[in-house]
Amino acid sequence: MSDVAIDLAAEGVAAGWLVAEGCVNGDSPAGLVAALHAAAAARLQDSESPWAVQRKAAVRDLLRHGTYKPTGRAKPASEYLVRTAVEGDVPVINVLADANNVVSIETLFPISIVDLDKAGTNRFVVRWGREGEAYVFNPSGQELGLHDLLLVACLPSDAPCATPVKDSQATKTDASTRRALGIVYGPASLRGAVRDATERLAALLARSAGATVVSGMLG
Repeated sequence: MSDVAIDLAAEGVAAGWLVAEGCVNGDSPAGLVAALHAAAAARLQDSESPWAVQRKAAVRDLLRHGTYKPTGRAKPASEYLVRTAVEGDVPVINVLADANNVVSIETLFPISIVDLDKAGTNRFVVRWGREGEAYVFNPSGQELGLHDLLLVACLPSDAPCATPVKDSQATKTDASTRRALGIVYGPASLRGAVRDATERLAALLARSAGATVVSGMLG
């Protein structure tokens, strides 16, 4: 396994991490597609349950830092997934994306997946965004402002590459991805649930992407 090192420089955060190597990031097998549909169907039934409302609030509170307000287009990615699940329109994309979406819909935690080869480093830090920081998050060149937003940055450059809202276009996974870093974001008060979500994602990637996976916790 690659010697991937991740530091945590943000108080009150629990971050589960995993490194998946030897990924085959093609079409998802039937079992993973079924898990995605099952997660969406379950969320349709309880999207407004007390558990779901509390989990959504906990994640929003995690991102409510400094000047950052997790509302509107600045909401965590997990909320967008829940909306697509409730509308019955969750896309089937590829193994890494679909496994991410299964776990995010099930747990309501936002998750980032970074292509390690595109990142060009095995060292990362989880920190709060600084004034003036931003990155392009889609092929059309739209930017996400990162000031006071929780993010993952590459080291030693300290260049941001992922957040719980949208990941950087520069390091997004695609069909060529063979090595990936996954980060599950949650508040420190839900550390056990974040750990369980990380282990769930690791198991899905090992089974569906044929990857060798190691995982751990920060915070």
